[in-house]
Amino acid sequence: MFDGEERERVRERLLVLAAADPAVVGAAVTGSEALGAADRWSDLDLAFGVDGERGPVLERWTRTLYEDFSARHHWDLPSGPALYRVFLLPGWLEVDIAFTPAGEFGPLGPAWRTVFGPTVPRPHGDPPSPSHVVGLAWHHALHARISIERQRHWQAEYWISAVRDQVIALACLRLGHPSAYAKAAHLLPEEVTAPLHATLVRSLDDQELRRALDAALTALAHELERTDHAPAARLRPMLAELADG
Repeated sequence: MFDGEERERVRERLLVLAAADPAVVGAAVTGSEALGAADRWSDLDLAFGVDGERGPVLERWTRTLYEDFSARHHWDLPSGPALYRVFLLPGWLEVDIAFTPAGEFGPLGPAWRTVFGPTVPRPHGDPPSPSHVVGLAWHHALHARISIERQRHWQAEYWISAVRDQVIALACLRLGHPSAYAKAAHLLPEEVTAPLHATLVRSLDDQELRRALDAALTALAHELERTDHAPAARLRPMLAELADG
């Protein structure tokens, strides 16, 4: 796999190319590197401010990544005014480049270091509300139970794991950590994480799926108590119904 030196070489080459591209009027390093928190395994995150029509710029840069950096694949992730084109390079180096109209090029949070070009103030995105995460959790729990009853065992495993993901997100929100992609799960206390071991599905037989779902429902109920007693009181009997039915 790639190492930190290779990531730095690729970053510097891309920034030199960006500075020479008349359509790229701004560039920034984003993600963990902008915060000084990159480690051996971090990917490469850049943002470009694009002047004019974005389509030709995307096409040109995609060709460059394939021809000059031997990219193996790419895919797109739209986010507000930006389009993130995500490239896979040899050695499993992931390169994420956000192509943003110049008039909206600017930081959405602290993980931003401007390299060149003007930036504009942009509203920072808010984390999801606990109520939203709670809603996802009970939705996923319901569909886990329904999948078990339908004998759709792989789907049941998917939804049970999804319940666990929302328990982690809810705990992260409560403790002031980032809640997306379990990025702060390693910061959670053992009182939260220890019961989650029992939520791991060990096989796809009916009894095991029901056991793992019960464990996920218990962990969710406990986290609800820590987060907000009002919805906890309303949802606890509903969660028990899913477990006992």
